[in-house]
Amino acid sequence: MPSLTLNGVTVNFPFPPYDCQKDYMGKVIECLQKKQNGVLESPTGTGKTLCLLCATLAWREHFKDTISARKIAEKLNGEEMFPNTPMSSWGMAATDGATPTYYTDIPKIIYASRTHSQLAQVISELKNTSYSPKVCVLGSREQLCINQEVMRQESNHVKVHMCRGKVSTRSCVYYNNVEEKSTDKDLVKSILDVEDLVKFGNKQRVCPYYLSRSLKQQADVIFMPYNYLLDPKSRRAHNIELNGAVVIFDEAHNVEKTCEESTSFDLTPYDVASAISAVDRLLVEQSKEATVSEDFNVETLNSGLKLNIETIAKIKQILLDLEAVIDSYDVPSEKGITKSGIFIYELLERVHLTYNSKTAVYEALEQITGHLSGQPGIFLNTSGLQKLADIIQLVFCGEPSEKDRQQQMQTNTAHFKVHIHRDKSYHKKPQSTDVWASSSSSSKKQGNILSYWCFSPGFSMQDLVNQGVRCIILTSGTLSPLSSFTCEMRIPFSVSLENSHVIERDQIFVGIIERGPDGVHLSSAFDRRFLPENMASLGNTVANLSRVVPDGLLVFFPSFPLMEKTLDFWRTNGHADRIENVKPMFVEPKGKGTFNKVIDGYYNKVDDPTSKGGTFFAVCRGKASEGLDFADTFGRGVIITGLPFPPKMDPRVILKMQFLDEMSRKKTPGLKYLSGQEWYKQQAFRAVNQAIGRVIRHKEDYGAILLCDQRFKGSGARAQLPSWVRPYVRLYENFGNVIRDVSQFFRVAQKMRPVVEKKAAAQSCGTVCSPDTRSSAFPSGSSSQSAHTQKAKELDAHLPSLKRRRLNEHSGANGMARICIEYECEVQESQKRPANLLDALERGDHCGGEDDDAVVGEEKADRLSTLSLQCDKRMDDEMRGGKRKIKLVQEQKSRVSEDVSGEGSSSSRVRSFLAEMKKSLSQFNFDRIIQALQTYKKTDSLDVLLTEAAVLTEDANTHCLLRGLYQFVRPHHKKRFDEKCQQLTGQGCGHKPNHSLSVDEKKALMLQSASQPAVGLTSSTWTSTCSQLNTQQLNKGGPHLNQQGPRDPQTATASQPAVGLTSSTWTSTCSQLNTQQLNKGGPHLNQQGPRDPQTGSASKRDVPAAFLADVKKAIGAEKSARLFQAIQSYKKTDSYEELVTTVVSLFTERDEDFNLLIRFSMFIPPRHKKQYKEMLDALIGQSVSAAEVPAASEDHQRQGSSSPPFKTQSKISSFFSSSQRK
Repeated sequence: MPSLTLNGVTVNFPFPPYDCQKDYMGKVIECLQKKQNGVLESPTGTGKTLCLLCATLAWREHFKDTISARKIAEKLNGEEMFPNTPMSSWGMAATDGATPTYYTDIPKIIYASRTHSQLAQVISELKNTSYSPKVCVLGSREQLCINQEVMRQESNHVKVHMCRGKVSTRSCVYYNNVEEKSTDKDLVKSILDVEDLVKFGNKQRVCPYYLSRSLKQQADVIFMPYNYLLDPKSRRAHNIELNGAVVIFDEAHNVEKTCEESTSFDLTPYDVASAISAVDRLLVEQSKEATVSEDFNVETLNSGLKLNIETIAKIKQILLDLEAVIDSYDVPSEKGITKSGIFIYELLERVHLTYNSKTAVYEALEQITGHLSGQPGIFLNTSGLQKLADIIQLVFCGEPSEKDRQQQMQTNTAHFKVHIHRDKSYHKKPQSTDVWASSSSSSKKQGNILSYWCFSPGFSMQDLVNQGVRCIILTSGTLSPLSSFTCEMRIPFSVSLENSHVIERDQIFVGIIERGPDGVHLSSAFDRRFLPENMASLGNTVANLSRVVPDGLLVFFPSFPLMEKTLDFWRTNGHADRIENVKPMFVEPKGKGTFNKVIDGYYNKVDDPTSKGGTFFAVCRGKASEGLDFADTFGRGVIITGLPFPPKMDPRVILKMQFLDEMSRKKTPGLKYLSGQEWYKQQAFRAVNQAIGRVIRHKEDYGAILLCDQRFKGSGARAQLPSWVRPYVRLYENFGNVIRDVSQFFRVAQKMRPVVEKKAAAQSCGTVCSPDTRSSAFPSGSSSQSAHTQKAKELDAHLPSLKRRRLNEHSGANGMARICIEYECEVQESQKRPANLLDALERGDHCGGEDDDAVVGEEKADRLSTLSLQCDKRMDDEMRGGKRKIKLVQEQKSRVSEDVSGEGSSSSRVRSFLAEMKKSLSQFNFDRIIQALQTYKKTDSLDVLLTEAAVLTEDANTHCLLRGLYQFVRPHHKKRFDEKCQQLTGQGCGHKPNHSLSVDEKKALMLQSASQPAVGLTSSTWTSTCSQLNTQQLNKGGPHLNQQGPRDPQTATASQPAVGLTSSTWTSTCSQLNTQQLNKGGPHLNQQGPRDPQTGSASKRDVPAAFLADVKKAIGAEKSARLFQAIQSYKKTDSYEELVTTVVSLFTERDEDFNLLIRFSMFIPPRHKKQYKEMLDALIGQSVSAAEVPAASEDHQRQGSSSPPFKTQSKISSFFSSSQRK
């Protein structure tokens, strides 16, 4: 294992450290040697935890060695033990100078992080080092207790008191074994986290909770959540000794909040009422006992309660008085009443709680709580009593003398405010007939809440320093800006570090996106966040970015309400569908219960080789933004949708800002406070920085950070970003440039740092298609459902794309999902296109026979494909048994026509059409149609299909569905089906004679056409070309079939110069023609057939005309004018970037406009053609070949050698100019 020497300390490290890691370890050792506090920021992915552990433990060993050296020197009385190695070089300076040092003086390391899950990661890192210290991890009874009787209790404090009772009477078998097992050598030498400790306890029948407390005495390193350190009550409960210890706070960006919360409280009317009810019960119980025996004191001793009835009555009177005093304030409905911190003593004095009485009251409360918690039978809520005991400990801390008491009270409350406000939760105090109750307690007036809030984390940090710690080290990936962070802590930090990252420039992209694709300013400011145009623009932005960011995409919102309202808007207006069609959506839940299942669903989707990744929507300061690992493909991009400022109208936020402003105005010498506004901004940016840190997780990782709020563009805002991010920030005013640069970034990153390709999902084609394996993967019994299916039922609200069901649950074996998956599997298994769409359905039946054996062992890893999930989502209404909405069919007409005309791949058209049919028909009728299609596929009987499809003629709204079945009909039946549609619905399917040609007939016709000398194509070229054309394309007819029929020889000859295509050009062109382009017809097909000279010339003039008409129809006159202006500007300046910026912003706002983006390539001259093609490849997510561009672009290429490259461009631009003038 490599070792290096830093500040005289030899550090063993698992691998050669990077420079930033050496810097970090050097700073850690400097803090330890000089007894100085340090604040160290090192970005996530730089090995911060490993460095911290290695440096700290190396220094501790060095400290121990120097004690040994000193003791040897004392024995030698100044003589040198080794002549060549003087004693002074043994590093005795590591100890504390001339002070006598003993082995017991070696400092303990207290390592604190936010949660036990983070501590488990730290302990895992420790196991990877060469160091083997004695360790101990502290936890609560909630996590460590294994006594089932105690764990059955609902309330945590009841568990505490019951546990104490069992321990005191030695009635817990697990506790009784602690003393024996705590010296177990295997246990002492092992490095165990909480989970390991519980396993050990269960195996050895020993209490893990008290075992950890026993191990703490001998431990070198003690791990604990940092609220155990910062909360004085927890520190006392766990008996944590801090004198001389090294205290490390990892993930310290949350320390400030924890410090304030651990020393604050809110006493609600419900707390006081529950305490009164608990004391009432005890009084009734004691009264009954008193009547039984003349000797009351003996009875009380026998009951285990060492309190007389008068003391219990006094406690109740204190509670009644406290309730009356708090409710005596007439509180304004909104603002509440705020007092200085010292007012808490005045208020408590009115209920007879002072420094003189606090001990007696506290002990009485503890005894009452313990007694009631230990009683069997009905559960009694003693949380109110426990809270009052905690309040006494917090407020009356310290034991000042009479003369110093006032000073102590001033010191205790300097950083606090008392706030009395109305209780809006409307907890009702249980009504009871109570002879002890005063009239004030029966008042029906709404109660008030007494809040005592700390506004300075320095209060807790100074308390730690006062305990005599050696030094405090705060470290995290996001502490920036350090100056303001240390200022809040109120203790000196002599050592600081803002570390650089281990990544290179090509691994990170940071862009500030000021406007969306539609030019609307993006902002989450209070006055704009819920504006429809702002939410729509943000939706378009995320939808477009999801196309160019590969794999996993994280989207962070400022708050849960904003995220929920925005997502609702997107679902209503179609933005969510656009995102989900590319990357299925996963939403962070508010509660902790389902979070793990949601995040697992996201990980599985990103890992699925059949998907393009997933989108995870979360909130800043939420669980997903804190310490969760989104390495590599799980987090290729993070989008920040706004600045997460704290809620400005929250009373606590208002008072915090007022407190800071008051402290700033005092200008205490040597102390500097943030202003309220500075703190407010800092909170937002620290949350942003934490979310940003989810992307780059290690040295080889890469990703994009996209800040979608115009407020990020200010220099002040950019200065708040982490130091490792700031150098790479780019400001974008035009959205088109963002798409171009992001796609270019990932294209380069993927080439330079290729990741291991995703393994094929366990659910292969065989798994889905084979009846046997399907039934085993999705059994009918609910008890044996797959784990994924069971989880999905709990996650519908948070995983819009995971509303799954078992495939055969509703629609049987012939359900739509099965057809879709069969079709998808066939495409994956063979790259060849099926001869027609019915073949795709048919081939699914034969799929899986060979792979059954291989699939059996993979069933546990079975996963539903993206396709079935999306289909199931569309069927959600039907699954719930709701009525079909006929109005959806109106929208469906255009969708069906688009799908039938060839938008996207064949599989996409099939599933879109079937999804629409599923929405529009009842389950019974839908199944009939599907069964009829499969029967037709097997028997070739059109009559059966027509008979069952007659149901589609009953409603005019479903006529388009009948015509949509035309795509499934075989060529020799197409004419008859068209006539039947004409007869039944009054409208045909657009049948043309060539639709009825078989494959062989088409080939023969092509060969005949190819023999015409005018075109100059060989028969082999024709054959190879046309064999790759999809049958559906040929069936549709239209302009692309001009090439395929015999023409008049004179016409062919005349048009030969205009065509001028070599056989190789024709082959490559036709083989890559996109289905969508072929079906749309239009100018790109001019090259593909012999024409009459005049017709050909007119066609060339029609190229821009047709495009112009489509553009105006799609984006409107105003945006069309912007496009014409950009073309004119491009003609004059030749600025390709400006042109593309405008074009992309206009044509990416809606999915249906992407065809225009492809067709626009006709205006791009050859010198920029390659750049434009690369941009299209990245934007569309698939390779756009040269042949996919319209004919005009090929014209440019053909003219390139014989005429200036801009000649045709000039003609086109002139045409646009004249059209615009018209």
